[in-house]
Amino acid sequence: MNAAEQLLGPEALARHGERIALLCGEESISYRDLAGSVARAAGALQALGIRPGDRVLLLMRDTPEFAAAWLGAVRAGAAAIALNTKLTEEEFRHIRADSGARLAIVEDVFATARPDLAAEQAREGSLAIAGATVSAGACDWRAELARAAPAAACDAGLATPAFWLYSSGTTGKPKGIVHTHASVMASGEALRLLGIAAGERVFATSKYFFAYGLEHGLLGTLSVGATGIALADWADPAAALAAAARHRPVAMFSVPSFYRRLLGEPAEKLAPLRPIQHFVAAGERLPLPVIEQWQGAVGKQILSLYGNSEAYCACMMMPPGSESQGRTGRLLPLTEARLRDAEGNEPAPGEPGVLWLRHPALAAGYVNRPEQTRAQFEGGWFCTQDLFVRDAEGFYIHQGRADELVKIAGQWVQPGELEEAAAADPLVAEAACVTVVDAEGFERLALFVAARGDEASAREAASRACEEGLPRFKRPKWVRSVAELPRTATGKIQRYKLRELLQRELAGKS
Repeated sequence: MNAAEQLLGPEALARHGERIALLCGEESISYRDLAGSVARAAGALQALGIRPGDRVLLLMRDTPEFAAAWLGAVRAGAAAIALNTKLTEEEFRHIRADSGARLAIVEDVFATARPDLAAEQAREGSLAIAGATVSAGACDWRAELARAAPAAACDAGLATPAFWLYSSGTTGKPKGIVHTHASVMASGEALRLLGIAAGERVFATSKYFFAYGLEHGLLGTLSVGATGIALADWADPAAALAAAARHRPVAMFSVPSFYRRLLGEPAEKLAPLRPIQHFVAAGERLPLPVIEQWQGAVGKQILSLYGNSEAYCACMMMPPGSESQGRTGRLLPLTEARLRDAEGNEPAPGEPGVLWLRHPALAAGYVNRPEQTRAQFEGGWFCTQDLFVRDAEGFYIHQGRADELVKIAGQWVQPGELEEAAAADPLVAEAACVTVVDAEGFERLALFVAARGDEASAREAASRACEEGLPRFKRPKWVRSVAELPRTATGKIQRYKLRELLQRELAGKS
């Protein structure tokens, strides 16, 4: 058994061989041609000394070439590790050392941008460059592909590592998360819930190094015989609208902050989105104002989806046609869930609890972090650290992070309450709340807002909303405005950067 072979082997090709697997700008590749490219990539990796169990880094744009290399590593029995193309050199070095990768396949544009790092890797014999500009001493990936013989799929068990994900670093250095061939095989449940048929087109704006983009832009689409629409470079509204107009997808997967950016476009420019049947959002909290504004601008609802890097696959989703009412979704078929209170018991009805998940795609654990693995992985279950309430209809409602709860004046506060209160005002585009220690050593709340117009007016509106809608102990001590909230590449708010911003300000006044 090999997950890459399951997706692109003889049985899959008998069903979908002549269909288009991927569209990327003007480039398209059929299932049959992608399968051939994957087999040659596996052969090229073997020729470069890659053996089962080795790790292969991929620093490439989201293209059919990337897809073939990633799946080729899985076919060869190695573990593929797709990297954020905006990594700093320090982050790249950390991941390379942490993973112990034998080889990095790097697209030439990224190698050229980091000449010292490329030269260092070339000297170590651990660099293959994909593109026209190949650094001295590096392997020419495309030349290796041209002369490689197609390789048979390496026999691997379901528990054999197939790919690693590196977390997006909201609190510090990225941590590696090990996924197996079973994870690949479980892909695509959200697509099946939406009724995506073989040959239909699916557009995901999130990048392939991110679990959400990897499942719904590549592996999930292959698992149902659909066509994935890829943006080689980072998504922006113009590129997304152009791709939707050109390729006419039936479903779009994106993050709430990107839907918000699209809503900033003139109404007439949103025309290519209106024929799309399904819109899905994940990766961060989906605010009710965005749902309502999207319904008004495009005429369709946005369905909330929940997952995480440790589960890889989507775990819960709002079914099409269901009323949001601030709910996150129902469990997808392969997911089991438990809620636990602070004592480890099931909470009373209507009370929040920490979500524990069991899923066939659950990670094997964290790389080089045995204590954290033991703390969060227990008997086939994973502690998400996310707080949820389950209602009488079986819907889960996200309440924020358990590790973000803070005691203010002896009472528990969830920062998301302040964010929702502030973001409800039309002058506030976004809001994020963090805790900061004041001059007397007490934790206090700081609220940061991004304005839709005047910054001073947005600050005043946020303060007023908290004054009117929250008890005194839940109100922020500081309200500050920023041009935009700092985010990871996957769209998550980097709260530590906001905290550091205020800490520097306070230190300057002391």
